[in-house]
Amino acid sequence: MPPAQVLGVARSPARLAATCLAALLASFGIDAAVFRSGLYPLEPDSTTGLFEMILRREQEAQERTPAGLVVTLGDSRFALSPKLCNAFTPRTGLVFRSAGVAGTDARAWYYMLRDLDPRADRYRAVVFGVSDYDDLGDSFDNANDERTLHYVVGRLRFTDVVDFAMSHTDATLRFRALRGGLFKGFVLARDVRAFLRNPPRRLNYVALCRTGFEGWTYDFEETETTMVGLQIDWATNTATFPPGMSSDQLGTVNAHLEPQHVDERVARFQRLWFGRIAEHYRGSTTRILFLRLARGPIPRPSVDPAVPAPSSIRDLATRPGVALADPHAFDFLEHPELFKDGAHLNREGIARFSPRVVEVVASLLGAPRP
Repeated sequence: MPPAQVLGVARSPARLAATCLAALLASFGIDAAVFRSGLYPLEPDSTTGLFEMILRREQEAQERTPAGLVVTLGDSRFALSPKLCNAFTPRTGLVFRSAGVAGTDARAWYYMLRDLDPRADRYRAVVFGVSDYDDLGDSFDNANDERTLHYVVGRLRFTDVVDFAMSHTDATLRFRALRGGLFKGFVLARDVRAFLRNPPRRLNYVALCRTGFEGWTYDFEETETTMVGLQIDWATNTATFPPGMSSDQLGTVNAHLEPQHVDERVARFQRLWFGRIAEHYRGSTTRILFLRLARGPIPRPSVDPAVPAPSSIRDLATRPGVALADPHAFDFLEHPELFKDGAHLNREGIARFSPRVVEVVASLLGAPRP
């Protein structure tokens, strides 16, 4: 075979590899330019867009409030009204803000706080609302909740990607998280298609939300709907509903009926992510506080075990700067007339919950009581 042909064959795989690498780098560069520059106008009503809107809102609130800030984080069950809480600011010196996002958990809260408070010096306290202090779980596995990638994709740095991906235990989800963390377009593809259908509409809506989001959320009032008439037989784990219940009311109550058990997956997840948050604030003046939320309109009867259940949160509270509220501080809310469905407080429930949060937090901080 002529030498030129031999060299051509030898160079062909190298050229192919170089071409593939160039295409990969070009794709990566385009993806980064679009989604890591902060210029792309995310849909505010999407999971990613909502997470980013809340982070932006709270960053702007920091600039307006020089001292006494208390930020709360939780999912939709932590139905706090900062407006109602801040009626007591003249007495307590505390200004409450909420950085919680419906559908999120401690993994998402870590990324929210890391970028919201990078120097760990903006808050008097960070307050988490949790379902229980014990490591109790059901069939759901937080470590493999794929929704988290969609919430936090805008926060993932290059240095986060492998760590975030490996925090999943399912191999398929690890791959998706790795791919989505490196190439955010995979996660935001639906958002991009919607944007391209009508770019002016998206740009106008983003501008509107950035102007109005603070007022809309601060002044929001929950529905007055109640769960009056609901009955639950905990011996058989069955519920009897009054007429006219919505699908959300039926679904949230039925989900509440699923028995819980001590779950090492919950313990591992909470040790990892709450532990990272505690480490972020280690040595700072910020206190980390946990509140056990009201369990539901008709809670499962408590059973006092001879041996307490394992609790990664109670273990965390042995660290300096971390404290737990009385686990029964919000039991007084556990009545059907104060819930809009099987998990969420209604307007009256929030009106009673919010001042009590101020009282509990002020007590834990040593601030004047409201």
